[in-house]
Amino acid sequence: MDLLNTLVDKGLRRELPTRDEALAVLATSDDELLDVVAAAGKVRRHWFGRRVKLNYLVNLKSGLCPEDCSYCSQRLGSKAEILKYTWLKPDEASQAAAAGLAGGAKRVCLVASGRGPTDRDVDRVSDTIKAIKDQNESVEVCACLGLLSDGQAERLREAGADAYNHNLNTSEGTYGDITTTHTYADRVDTVQKAHAAGLSACSGLIAGMGESDEDLVEVVYALRELDPDSVPVNFLIPFEGTPLAKEWNLSPQRCLRILAMVRFVCPDVEVRIAGGREVHLRTMQPLALHLANSIFLGDYLTSEGQAGKADLEMIADAGFEVEGAGEVTLPEHRAPVGGCGSRESAGCGSHAEAGCGSHEGGGGGGVCGSAAAPQASEARTDLVAVRRRGAGTDLAPNA
Repeated sequence: MDLLNTLVDKGLRRELPTRDEALAVLATSDDELLDVVAAAGKVRRHWFGRRVKLNYLVNLKSGLCPEDCSYCSQRLGSKAEILKYTWLKPDEASQAAAAGLAGGAKRVCLVASGRGPTDRDVDRVSDTIKAIKDQNESVEVCACLGLLSDGQAERLREAGADAYNHNLNTSEGTYGDITTTHTYADRVDTVQKAHAAGLSACSGLIAGMGESDEDLVEVVYALRELDPDSVPVNFLIPFEGTPLAKEWNLSPQRCLRILAMVRFVCPDVEVRIAGGREVHLRTMQPLALHLANSIFLGDYLTSEGQAGKADLEMIADAGFEVEGAGEVTLPEHRAPVGGCGSRESAGCGSHAEAGCGSHEGGGGGGVCGSAAAPQASEARTDLVAVRRRGAGTDLAPNA
């Protein structure tokens, strides 16, 4: 396929594909799917070899969120029967993190529900970061606490945080249909605050919320413009009790096409398969490792994931290897200059001609083509399991 040859060449040069090309990846047929995976796999192996980075989530505060994000089981008004608890103490969080590290994770992601942290919350998380790093000096710690106020990113960095996660989730033009209590611009501002503070920026998307192919391409181009070091790709888990409970729009094949498109647009960043991989990729998960170089180990924030042992077996059986604590995830040219996330050349999203995500009023201009709407897959509510173990419980975590 000429398209795939072109995309591989561009990926190896870190050159931005056209939006037509990105849309064409999403529009490929099932007969072409293995060719798409093989092509994107060449780009993935060029920059990351056969390494898979393991990340581990610790939900510091679950539920009770005042925001109305339609996809979230912790949202205001959610009737999902999830765990609800206030802040874990630093020693409790450190103990939860230890389970993931023992399973092979090299990054711990500390997440808390809510609009954004108060200064007291930043103090709490800072104490937690120190407690975790006292036990394991080499661990990477990423905080995910919502919208940041001025000076908070700097305080997290001083406490030892390595990264900050805040996802764009969907395109600017459709963001107001998903959330009304904050804006897309608020999210962009927080990612920029993390960058400016010297934190490694982590920002991604959620697929499967009823968005169009154009929306998916738009948000990935906006992410490239923001230039995060890692891009988590979440697949919507349609929790009963949330507004999107009936949105079963993803098939394993579509998930693979989405991951391939992300890899072609952001070839040299850490692409992470995040929430929902077990629900939507199912038995096709090993193929996704040819596209993404990072996964979460074990459970997620409010839902159960695949058993940690099964994750490790899947990686080995697919011919990949777990990235060691002493290995550097990102390619050398993405190494920090003047602070993590402050690069002076040619990283993903640094191309002057890209112009992604800067269109006024939601980026409608410049999106080319229109792929057919995806066919909804069969609802697999049997695969959605609420987390009842690990952080916030007396049961051992899954790691």
